[in-house]
Amino acid sequence: MLRQTDQVPPPTTTPVDAALVACADGDPTTFGPVYDALAPVAFGTSLGVLRDPDHAAEVTQEVMVEVWQTAARFDPARASARTWVATLARRRAVDRVRAEQSRRDRDQRDLDASVAGAPRDVVVEDVERRLEGAAVRRCLESLTPTQREAVVEAYYGGRTYREVAERLGAALPTVKSRIRDGLGRLRDCLGVARG
Repeated sequence: MLRQTDQVPPPTTTPVDAALVACADGDPTTFGPVYDALAPVAFGTSLGVLRDPDHAAEVTQEVMVEVWQTAARFDPARASARTWVATLARRRAVDRVRAEQSRRDRDQRDLDASVAGAPRDVVVEDVERRLEGAAVRRCLESLTPTQREAVVEAYYGGRTYREVAERLGAALPTVKSRIRDGLGRLRDCLGVARG
């Protein structure tokens, strides 16, 4: 147990801690070894939060610039250089995640507002729907009776080819041909371009 008169030993400093303290004077030659030692710490911490190597590399660069610019704030009595850089990197990475989520939320709100606020002309939509329906009915009338019956049973009746064949008492290949040919004639009648 320490008594108040006992001295607490100073924390041990590593060569990286000493090099970071030396960077506080702004000597660029002292920063090279600091960068080499601490950039992997910043990258690993950033990658752990972001899960994206490209974003982690960007954050690492931002952190290392901050380390260079604020080296005078580093206090080896409070934490090691590795811990200090890891803390800076984690904060920057979390800020990046929050900013990205805010951007996504904002984009979604903008999209929702533009879709919800888009003016809709209900009368025009209703008229278009009726005209399209009339065109389809007119084109259905242009089909042969067997084609029309097969197409109507399949598409308006919601039946499978096999169910249509059973209902019409025709062979399955025959029904498939009637439907295929009928749809082709409908496509031509409605002016739908072939894809």
